Amino acid sequence: MTEMSVVPEVFQQAVAALTSPDPRPEIEVGEVDAPRRLAPWTHALAAEANGPAGELATARLILLHDPNGQENWDGVWRLVVYLQVELDPELAADPMLPAVGWSWLTEALQKSGAPYTALGGTVTLTSSARFGDIAGPERSHDLEMRGSWTPLDAHLEPHSMAFHDLMASAAGLPPVGVSILAPRSGEGPQRG
Repeated sequence: MTEMSVVPEVFQQAVAALTSPDPRPEIEVGEVDAPRRLAPWTHALAAEANGPAGELATARLILLHDPNGQENWDGVWRLVVYLQVELDPELAADPMLPAVGWSWLTEALQKSGAPYTALGGTVTLTSSARFGDIAGPERSHDLEMRGSWTPLDAHLEPHSMAFHDLMASAAGLPPVGVSILAPRSGEGPQRG
C-alpha cells in the first residue's frame, strides 16, 4: 500500500474480498510487498502450487486502485497476474502451448463468473541451457504469462477464485474431488 495516512474503506473491503477465498490445499497463497508506483493503492499476493507430476507454478496477483481511474484501465481497479510454470520438454515443444496457457486465465475468469473488462496480456515460452558449474538440469523450459484486467466492481472474491483456478491449471492439478492414480509398478497379476 502507499504511504498515505488513511486507507480508503473501499480499498480495505476490496483487499478483504480478494483474500477471503481459501485456496486448494495444494496451493499456498500469502501476502507480499506490492509495487507502489503503479497506483495510489496496491496490494499483492504470491502463490505456489506443485502438480502431481512435479510441475511447479508460481504467481503473483496484484490489486491496483486509483480512485481517479486510469485511461488504459477503463475503470478505477486493475488486477495484474504474473505466472511462471516449469514445463517438461515435450509440452514445451507444443506450438499450441501459448494459446493453451492464455486459456487457463480466460477459462478461470469465465468459470468463476468474475465480471471484468479490458483483458490483455502475453504468454512467453523460454528454454534455458546450463553450462559449467551451474547446478540443475542441463535444460529447463518455462511458460511465463503476464495478464491484466479491470474488475467491474470491488467484489473481488470471484477474481481470487479465478486466480486459484489459474494456479491449479498451470500446475496440472486434477479437478477438486478427482484423484490421480499412481502407475502400477512390477508385473501384472499372477495367474495360477
